[in-house]
Amino acid sequence: MSQENSYMVFSGTNTRYLAEKICQSLKCPLGQLVITKFSDGEFAVSYEESIRGRDIFLVQSTFPNSDNLMELLLMIDAAKRASARTINAVIPYFGWARQDRKDKPRVSIGAKLVADLLSVAGIDRLITMDLHADQIQGFFDVPVDHLYASGVLLPYLQGLKLKDMVIASPDVGGSKRANTYAKYFGCPLVLCNKTRARANVIESMQIIGDVKDKNVIIIDDMVDTAGTITKAADIMKEAGAKTVRACASHCVMSGPASERVQNSSLEEIVFTDSIPYSNRCAKVKQISVAEMFAETIKRVINNESISSQYLV
Repeated sequence: MSQENSYMVFSGTNTRYLAEKICQSLKCPLGQLVITKFSDGEFAVSYEESIRGRDIFLVQSTFPNSDNLMELLLMIDAAKRASARTINAVIPYFGWARQDRKDKPRVSIGAKLVADLLSVAGIDRLITMDLHADQIQGFFDVPVDHLYASGVLLPYLQGLKLKDMVIASPDVGGSKRANTYAKYFGCPLVLCNKTRARANVIESMQIIGDVKDKNVIIIDDMVDTAGTITKAADIMKEAGAKTVRACASHCVMSGPASERVQNSSLEEIVFTDSIPYSNRCAKVKQISVAEMFAETIKRVINNESISSQYLV
């Protein structure tokens, strides 16, 4: 069997848009898979072509609701039972990752639970991008190829040719990621120190650093309700920033997020297309990571290093 047809790519329902672009880049057809829905909401997965002895790549982001995760688990189980040679989960957005440690008594560690579910279902490899916390890689006993959205976001930011640029982190937890961007551009780093009243609700925020007459780029891994990032943008604008933009890997954008971004001081907010975004907001721009994932799949098939893909 030649290497061109030794592998096959399949997709779950809600990540098909990205899987099709990955297949275009790989110059291969998207595999035929049928998901049958029952009236009570249950569903079943079946492959409509032989996958025996093939390397299977299953493209599915596990953003809520949980149907996306359950679809992926059933796809893995069906591939294992159909005698696939290897089963590679391609999860551009790894959901449930915010629960990555026990930060107070009697809580679940959702990221570890999802890792266990994927492992028991039968994956041989995980290919993902910008995990909420790097240590989640250690929850798996199979190889994890952890890609970085900086591969597509940095070239976009360079293309803006901004002068007096400052990189900002919307919270102290994201300072490592923001510092990587600041080092790449050789520009100052600004931090926002926030305190939360409860999940998704910010009590107060202070800027650590100078943003006066600067073009600020806020860097984050995901934007959910957009409360933090829009408050940070508004405070920086009040502190004399010339312009404020934001870049984030994953476009969760739930609830009032689109309205908040539209009404904020942000010039624009740039995401990858790891999650589909349907609420059109004039300030939101998405850049595709399809080519980056396609190139990684190629390198996995050919047993080549993927580290040369990383810009930082």
